[in-house]
Amino acid sequence: MNAEEARLCLLLHSISDLEDSTLAHILMRSGSPSALVEGGTSLWRELGVSAGVCRSLARTLRSGSPIFDIDAQLEKLGEVGADILAITDTRYPPLLRGIHDPPPLLYVRGDPGILSEAQLAVVGSRKASPAGLRAAGEFAGLATRAGLHITSGLALGVDAASHRGALAAGGSSVAVVATGIDRVYPARHRALAQELQQGGCLVSEFPLGLPPVRSNFPRRNRIVSGLSLGVLVVEAALPSGSLITARTGLEQGREIFTLPWSIYHHGGAGCLYLIRDGAKMVVSIEDILEELGPMFTLQQDLLAHETPTAVGPELSRSERRMLQLVGYERVTADELSQLSALPVARVMTELSSLELLGVISREAGGYIRN
Repeated sequence: MNAEEARLCLLLHSISDLEDSTLAHILMRSGSPSALVEGGTSLWRELGVSAGVCRSLARTLRSGSPIFDIDAQLEKLGEVGADILAITDTRYPPLLRGIHDPPPLLYVRGDPGILSEAQLAVVGSRKASPAGLRAAGEFAGLATRAGLHITSGLALGVDAASHRGALAAGGSSVAVVATGIDRVYPARHRALAQELQQGGCLVSEFPLGLPPVRSNFPRRNRIVSGLSLGVLVVEAALPSGSLITARTGLEQGREIFTLPWSIYHHGGAGCLYLIRDGAKMVVSIEDILEELGPMFTLQQDLLAHETPTAVGPELSRSERRMLQLVGYERVTADELSQLSALPVARVMTELSSLELLGVISREAGGYIRN
Protein backbone atom coordinates (compact mmCIF):
# COMPACT_ATOMS: atom_id res chain seq x y z
CA MET A 1 0.00 0.00 0.00
CA ASN A 2 1.33 3.43 -0.89
CA ALA A 3 1.92 6.08 1.74
CA GLU A 4 -1.21 8.10 0.90
CA GLU A 5 -3.52 5.08 1.14
CA ALA A 6 -1.82 4.07 4.40
CA ARG A 7 -2.38 7.58 5.74
CA LEU A 8 -6.08 7.40 4.87
CA CYS A 9 -6.38 4.00 6.57
CA LEU A 10 -4.75 5.34 9.73
CA LEU A 11 -7.05 8.37 9.71
CA LEU A 12 -10.13 6.22 9.26
CA HIS A 13 -9.02 3.89 12.04
CA SER A 14 -8.50 6.83 14.40
CA ILE A 15 -12.19 7.85 14.37
CA SER A 16 -13.61 6.53 17.63
CA ASP A 17 -17.22 6.98 16.46
CA LEU A 18 -16.61 4.76 13.42
CA GLU A 19 -17.05 1.13 14.46
CA ASP A 20 -14.99 -1.52 12.70
CA SER A 21 -18.10 -3.22 11.32
CA THR A 22 -19.25 0.06 9.78
CA LEU A 23 -15.81 0.80 8.39
CA ALA A 24 -15.59 -2.65 6.80
CA HIS A 25 -19.03 -2.22 5.26
CA ILE A 26 -18.42 1.21 3.75
CA LEU A 27 -14.97 0.27 2.49
CA MET A 28 -16.40 -2.75 0.69
CA ARG A 29 -19.24 -0.70 -0.75
CA SER A 30 -17.01 2.16 -1.92
CA GLY A 31 -14.18 -0.03 -3.26
CA SER A 32 -11.11 1.54 -1.64
CA PRO A 33 -10.06 3.96 1.13
CA SER A 34 -9.43 6.74 -1.40
CA ALA A 35 -12.80 6.23 -3.11
CA LEU A 36 -14.51 6.32 0.28
CA VAL A 37 -12.81 9.58 1.23
CA GLU A 38 -13.34 11.20 -2.17
CA GLY A 39 -17.05 10.28 -2.10
CA GLY A 40 -17.66 12.72 0.72
CA THR A 41 -20.74 13.14 2.87
CA SER A 42 -23.22 12.30 0.12
CA LEU A 43 -21.64 8.87 -0.42
CA TRP A 44 -21.33 8.17 3.30
CA ARG A 45 -25.01 8.92 3.89
CA GLU A 46 -25.91 6.78 0.87
CA LEU A 47 -23.95 3.92 2.45
CA GLY A 48 -25.99 4.24 5.65
CA VAL A 49 -23.50 6.12 7.84
CA SER A 50 -25.22 8.11 10.59
CA ALA A 51 -25.14 11.92 10.60
CA GLY A 52 -22.92 11.95 13.70
CA VAL A 53 -20.34 9.61 12.21
CA CYS A 54 -20.44 11.60 8.95
CA ARG A 55 -19.52 14.70 10.91
CA SER A 56 -16.67 12.85 12.65
CA LEU A 57 -15.42 11.57 9.29
CA ALA A 58 -15.50 15.01 7.72
CA ARG A 59 -13.85 16.66 10.71
CA THR A 60 -11.06 14.08 10.95
CA LEU A 61 -10.32 14.06 7.23
CA ARG A 62 -10.32 17.84 7.12
CA SER A 63 -8.02 18.45 10.06
CA GLY A 64 -6.24 15.13 10.62
CA SER A 65 -6.73 12.96 13.67
CA PRO A 66 -6.95 15.00 16.90
CA ILE A 67 -5.91 11.94 18.90
CA PHE A 68 -3.18 10.22 16.88
CA ASP A 69 -0.11 11.71 15.23
CA ILE A 70 -0.56 10.13 11.80
CA ASP A 71 2.92 11.08 10.61
CA ALA A 72 4.41 9.41 13.67
CA GLN A 73 2.33 6.30 13.01
CA LEU A 74 3.47 6.18 9.39
CA GLU A 75 7.05 6.44 10.59
CA LYS A 76 6.45 3.65 13.11
CA LEU A 77 5.00 1.44 10.36
CA GLY A 78 8.22 1.87 8.43
CA GLU A 79 10.40 1.25 11.48
CA VAL A 80 8.80 -2.11 12.25
CA GLY A 81 8.48 -3.10 8.58
CA ALA A 82 4.69 -3.25 8.65
CA ASP A 83 2.09 -2.81 5.93
CA ILE A 84 -1.66 -2.19 6.04
CA LEU A 85 -4.16 -4.30 4.10
CA ALA A 86 -7.60 -2.73 3.73
CA ILE A 87 -10.46 -5.17 3.26
CA THR A 88 -10.63 -4.01 -0.37
CA ASP A 89 -6.96 -4.82 -1.01
CA THR A 90 -6.37 -7.71 -3.42
CA ARG A 91 -3.89 -9.10 -0.88
CA TYR A 92 -6.51 -9.29 1.87
CA PRO A 93 -7.12 -13.02 2.59
CA PRO A 94 -10.39 -14.13 0.93
CA LEU A 95 -11.28 -16.68 3.62
CA LEU A 96 -11.11 -13.97 6.28
CA ARG A 97 -13.06 -11.51 4.15
CA GLY A 98 -15.86 -14.08 4.04
CA ILE A 99 -16.54 -14.28 7.79
CA HIS A 100 -19.49 -12.33 9.18
CA ASP A 101 -17.33 -9.75 11.02
CA PRO A 102 -14.05 -9.34 9.10
CA PRO A 103 -11.62 -6.67 10.32
CA PRO A 104 -11.63 -3.63 8.01
CA LEU A 105 -7.84 -3.30 8.23
CA LEU A 106 -5.02 -5.74 8.84
CA TYR A 107 -1.59 -4.59 10.00
CA VAL A 108 1.03 -7.06 8.75
CA ARG A 109 4.72 -7.58 9.46
CA GLY A 110 6.30 -10.09 7.11
CA ASP A 111 4.91 -11.67 3.94
CA PRO A 112 1.19 -10.85 3.47
CA GLY A 113 0.95 -13.35 0.60
CA ILE A 114 0.98 -16.21 3.10
CA LEU A 115 -2.37 -15.04 4.46
CA SER A 116 -4.16 -16.17 1.29
CA GLU A 117 -2.55 -19.61 1.27
CA ALA A 118 -3.70 -22.80 2.99
CA GLN A 119 -3.42 -22.58 6.78
CA LEU A 120 -4.15 -24.79 9.78
CA ALA A 121 -4.79 -23.06 13.10
CA VAL A 122 -3.10 -24.81 16.03
CA VAL A 123 -4.19 -23.60 19.45
CA GLY A 124 -4.20 -24.75 23.06
CA SER A 125 -3.38 -24.05 26.66
CA ARG A 126 -0.85 -21.47 27.81
CA LYS A 127 0.00 -23.90 30.62
CA ALA A 128 0.25 -26.98 28.45
CA SER A 129 1.71 -30.23 29.69
CA PRO A 130 5.01 -31.50 28.26
CA ALA A 131 3.00 -33.98 26.18
CA GLY A 132 0.82 -31.17 24.85
CA LEU A 133 3.81 -29.04 23.90
CA ARG A 134 5.43 -31.96 22.14
CA ALA A 135 2.21 -32.76 20.24
CA ALA A 136 1.80 -29.12 19.17
CA GLY A 137 5.31 -28.97 17.75
CA GLU A 138 5.10 -32.34 16.04
CA PHE A 139 1.69 -31.77 14.44
CA ALA A 140 2.73 -28.29 13.29
CA GLY A 141 5.87 -29.72 11.71
CA LEU A 142 4.00 -32.53 9.95
CA ALA A 143 1.32 -30.15 8.67
CA THR A 144 4.02 -27.82 7.40
CA ARG A 145 5.71 -30.64 5.49
CA ALA A 146 2.31 -31.44 3.94
CA GLY A 147 2.12 -27.89 2.59
CA LEU A 148 0.06 -26.06 5.21
CA HIS A 149 1.08 -22.87 6.99
CA ILE A 150 0.55 -22.87 10.76
CA THR A 151 -1.52 -20.09 12.32
CA SER A 152 -1.68 -19.36 16.05
CA GLY A 153 -1.67 -16.53 18.57
CA LEU A 154 1.96 -16.10 19.79
CA ALA A 155 0.87 -16.94 23.35
CA LEU A 156 2.82 -19.04 25.81
CA GLY A 157 2.41 -22.80 25.68
CA VAL A 158 0.81 -24.47 22.67
CA ASP A 159 0.84 -21.34 20.48
CA ALA A 160 4.60 -20.87 20.77
CA ALA A 161 5.27 -24.60 20.38
CA SER A 162 3.24 -24.73 17.16
CA HIS A 163 4.98 -21.68 15.69
CA ARG A 164 8.37 -23.16 16.52
CA GLY A 165 7.37 -26.55 15.12
CA ALA A 166 6.47 -24.99 11.78
CA LEU A 167 9.68 -22.96 11.61
CA ALA A 168 11.82 -25.96 12.59
CA ALA A 169 10.25 -27.93 9.74
CA GLY A 170 11.36 -25.24 7.30
CA GLY A 171 7.87 -23.82 6.83
CA SER A 172 6.01 -20.61 7.50
CA SER A 173 3.81 -19.58 10.37
CA VAL A 174 1.30 -16.78 11.00
CA ALA A 175 0.93 -15.15 14.41
CA VAL A 176 -2.28 -13.21 15.03
CA VAL A 177 -1.65 -10.80 17.90
CA ALA A 178 -4.05 -8.93 20.18
CA THR A 179 -1.93 -5.77 20.45
CA GLY A 180 -0.70 -3.14 18.04
CA ILE A 181 1.58 -4.70 15.41
CA ASP A 182 4.51 -2.71 16.81
CA ARG A 183 4.28 -4.52 20.16
CA VAL A 184 5.19 -8.08 21.11
CA TYR A 185 3.25 -9.81 23.89
CA PRO A 186 4.44 -11.62 25.85
CA ALA A 187 7.76 -9.77 25.77
CA ARG A 188 9.73 -13.01 26.09
CA HIS A 189 8.60 -13.87 22.54
CA ARG A 190 10.46 -11.01 20.88
CA ALA A 191 12.97 -13.36 19.30
CA LEU A 192 10.20 -15.71 18.16
CA ALA A 193 8.30 -12.76 16.66
CA GLN A 194 11.40 -11.77 14.71
CA GLU A 195 11.72 -15.32 13.36
CA LEU A 196 8.07 -15.30 12.36
CA GLN A 197 8.48 -12.00 10.54
CA GLN A 198 11.27 -13.58 8.50
CA GLY A 199 9.56 -16.96 8.03
CA GLY A 200 5.90 -15.95 7.82
CA CYS A 201 4.13 -12.93 9.25
CA LEU A 202 2.56 -11.25 12.24
CA VAL A 203 -0.97 -9.87 11.90
CA SER A 204 -3.13 -7.52 13.98
CA GLU A 205 -6.43 -5.73 13.49
CA PHE A 206 -5.61 -3.25 16.26
CA PRO A 207 -4.09 0.23 15.88
CA LEU A 208 -0.38 0.81 16.41
CA GLY A 209 0.71 1.22 20.00
CA LEU A 210 -2.24 -0.61 21.55
CA PRO A 211 -1.08 -2.52 24.68
CA PRO A 212 -2.47 -5.90 25.78
CA VAL A 213 -6.16 -5.59 26.72
CA ARG A 214 -7.90 -8.67 28.12
CA SER A 215 -11.07 -8.26 26.03
CA ASN A 216 -9.09 -8.17 22.77
CA PHE A 217 -7.75 -11.71 23.06
CA PRO A 218 -11.09 -13.49 22.47
CA ARG A 219 -11.74 -11.06 19.60
CA ARG A 220 -8.36 -11.95 18.09
CA ASN A 221 -9.35 -15.62 18.04
CA ARG A 222 -11.93 -15.18 15.26
CA ILE A 223 -9.08 -14.09 12.97
CA VAL A 224 -6.99 -17.15 13.86
CA SER A 225 -9.85 -19.42 12.79
CA GLY A 226 -11.01 -17.13 9.97
CA LEU A 227 -7.66 -17.34 8.19
CA SER A 228 -7.55 -21.13 8.40
CA LEU A 229 -9.14 -24.12 6.72
CA GLY A 230 -9.40 -25.89 10.06
CA VAL A 231 -8.61 -25.54 13.77
CA LEU A 232 -6.61 -28.10 15.76
CA VAL A 233 -7.12 -27.80 19.52
CA VAL A 234 -4.14 -29.59 21.04
CA GLU A 235 -4.86 -29.27 24.74
CA ALA A 236 -7.56 -27.19 26.46
CA ALA A 237 -9.12 -27.05 29.89
CA LEU A 238 -12.62 -25.84 30.75
CA PRO A 239 -13.15 -22.97 30.13
CA SER A 240 -10.40 -21.70 27.82
CA GLY A 241 -9.64 -19.30 25.00
CA SER A 242 -8.91 -22.26 22.74
CA LEU A 243 -12.53 -23.33 23.01
CA ILE A 244 -13.54 -19.82 21.95
CA THR A 245 -11.39 -20.25 18.84
CA ALA A 246 -13.01 -23.63 18.18
CA ARG A 247 -16.49 -22.15 18.58
CA THR A 248 -15.78 -19.23 16.22
CA GLY A 249 -14.21 -21.65 13.76
CA LEU A 250 -17.35 -23.78 13.84
CA GLU A 251 -19.51 -20.69 13.24
CA GLN A 252 -17.28 -19.82 10.28
CA GLY A 253 -17.69 -23.28 8.76
CA ARG A 254 -14.17 -24.46 9.57
CA GLU A 255 -13.23 -28.05 10.38
CA ILE A 256 -12.52 -28.60 14.08
CA PHE A 257 -9.95 -31.17 15.22
CA THR A 258 -8.74 -32.14 18.66
CA LEU A 259 -6.54 -34.65 20.44
CA PRO A 260 -8.00 -37.23 22.83
CA TRP A 261 -6.92 -36.98 26.47
CA SER A 262 -7.55 -39.10 29.53
CA ILE A 263 -10.63 -38.15 31.54
CA TYR A 264 -8.24 -37.75 34.48
CA HIS A 265 -6.20 -35.06 32.73
CA HIS A 266 -7.85 -31.77 33.73
CA GLY A 267 -5.90 -29.83 31.11
CA GLY A 268 -7.50 -31.86 28.32
CA ALA A 269 -11.12 -31.75 29.49
CA GLY A 270 -12.05 -29.15 26.88
CA CYS A 271 -10.82 -31.44 24.10
CA LEU A 272 -13.05 -34.27 25.31
CA TYR A 273 -16.05 -31.95 25.31
CA LEU A 274 -15.21 -30.89 21.75
CA ILE A 275 -15.16 -34.55 20.68
CA ARG A 276 -18.50 -35.10 22.41
CA ASP A 277 -19.94 -32.16 20.50
CA GLY A 278 -18.75 -33.31 17.08
CA ALA A 279 -15.10 -32.28 16.64
CA LYS A 280 -12.96 -34.84 14.84
CA MET A 281 -10.61 -36.77 17.11
CA VAL A 282 -7.16 -37.00 15.53
CA VAL A 283 -4.22 -39.25 16.30
CA SER A 284 -2.17 -38.51 13.16
CA ILE A 285 -1.71 -35.75 10.60
CA GLU A 286 -3.47 -37.97 8.04
CA ASP A 287 -6.70 -37.56 10.02
CA ILE A 288 -6.50 -33.79 9.45
CA LEU A 289 -5.47 -33.89 5.79
CA GLU A 290 -8.18 -36.42 5.00
CA GLU A 291 -10.89 -34.22 6.53
CA LEU A 292 -9.70 -31.00 4.93
CA GLY A 293 -9.78 -32.93 1.69
CA PRO A 294 -10.87 -30.96 -1.38
CA MET A 295 -10.38 -27.51 0.18
CA PHE A 296 -6.68 -28.16 0.81
CA THR A 297 -6.26 -29.84 -2.58
CA LEU A 298 -7.80 -26.86 -4.34
CA GLN A 299 -5.58 -24.33 -2.63
CA GLN A 300 -2.50 -26.41 -3.42
CA ASP A 301 -3.63 -26.79 -7.02
CA LEU A 302 -4.14 -23.04 -7.28
CA LEU A 303 -0.60 -22.39 -6.09
CA ALA A 304 0.84 -24.96 -8.49
CA HIS A 305 -1.15 -24.15 -11.63
CA GLU A 306 -2.18 -20.50 -11.44
CA THR A 307 -1.11 -18.74 -14.66
CA PRO A 308 -2.25 -15.31 -15.83
CA THR A 309 -2.66 -16.49 -19.41
CA ALA A 310 -5.11 -19.20 -18.39
CA VAL A 311 -7.85 -16.59 -17.93
CA GLY A 312 -9.02 -14.57 -20.89
CA PRO A 313 -9.73 -10.85 -20.74
CA GLU A 314 -13.44 -11.48 -21.31
CA LEU A 315 -13.86 -12.76 -17.75
CA SER A 316 -15.01 -10.49 -14.93
CA ARG A 317 -12.98 -10.18 -11.75
CA SER A 318 -15.36 -12.48 -9.83
CA GLU A 319 -15.28 -15.05 -12.66
CA ARG A 320 -11.47 -14.99 -12.69
CA ARG A 321 -11.41 -15.55 -8.93
CA MET A 322 -13.80 -18.51 -9.21
CA LEU A 323 -11.84 -20.03 -12.10
CA GLN A 324 -8.69 -19.93 -9.98
CA LEU A 325 -10.46 -22.16 -7.47
CA VAL A 326 -11.57 -24.73 -10.06
CA GLY A 327 -8.67 -27.12 -10.48
CA TYR A 328 -7.94 -30.08 -12.69
CA GLU A 329 -9.69 -32.52 -10.38
CA ARG A 330 -13.46 -32.53 -9.88
CA VAL A 331 -14.81 -30.12 -7.29
CA THR A 332 -18.43 -29.53 -6.26
CA ALA A 333 -20.27 -26.25 -5.82
CA ASP A 334 -20.54 -26.90 -2.08
CA GLU A 335 -16.76 -27.30 -1.80
CA LEU A 336 -16.20 -24.11 -3.80
CA SER A 337 -18.64 -22.32 -1.50
CA GLN A 338 -16.58 -23.35 1.52
CA LEU A 339 -13.30 -22.38 -0.10
CA SER A 340 -14.47 -19.01 -1.43
CA ALA A 341 -16.72 -18.18 1.55
CA LEU A 342 -19.50 -17.31 -0.93
CA PRO A 343 -23.11 -18.56 -0.82
CA VAL A 344 -23.79 -21.62 -2.97
CA ALA A 345 -26.27 -19.63 -5.08
CA ARG A 346 -23.56 -17.07 -5.93
CA VAL A 347 -21.07 -19.86 -6.70
CA MET A 348 -23.57 -21.52 -9.06
CA THR A 349 -24.06 -18.24 -10.92
CA GLU A 350 -20.31 -17.85 -11.47
CA LEU A 351 -19.93 -21.52 -12.48
CA SER A 352 -22.75 -21.23 -15.01
CA SER A 353 -21.06 -18.24 -16.62
CA LEU A 354 -17.70 -20.02 -16.76
CA GLU A 355 -19.32 -23.12 -18.25
CA LEU A 356 -21.02 -21.06 -20.96
CA LEU A 357 -17.67 -19.44 -21.77
CA GLY A 358 -16.14 -22.89 -22.19
CA VAL A 359 -13.40 -22.58 -19.58
CA ILE A 360 -14.80 -25.24 -17.23
CA SER A 361 -16.84 -28.40 -17.71
CA ARG A 362 -19.36 -30.22 -15.57
CA GLU A 363 -18.37 -33.75 -14.64
CA ALA A 364 -20.13 -36.25 -12.34
CA GLY A 365 -21.84 -33.65 -10.20
CA GLY A 366 -18.80 -31.37 -10.04
CA TYR A 367 -16.64 -29.10 -12.17
CA ILE A 368 -13.13 -29.24 -13.68
CA ARG A 369 -11.02 -26.71 -15.55
CA ASN A 370 -10.72 -27.23 -19.32
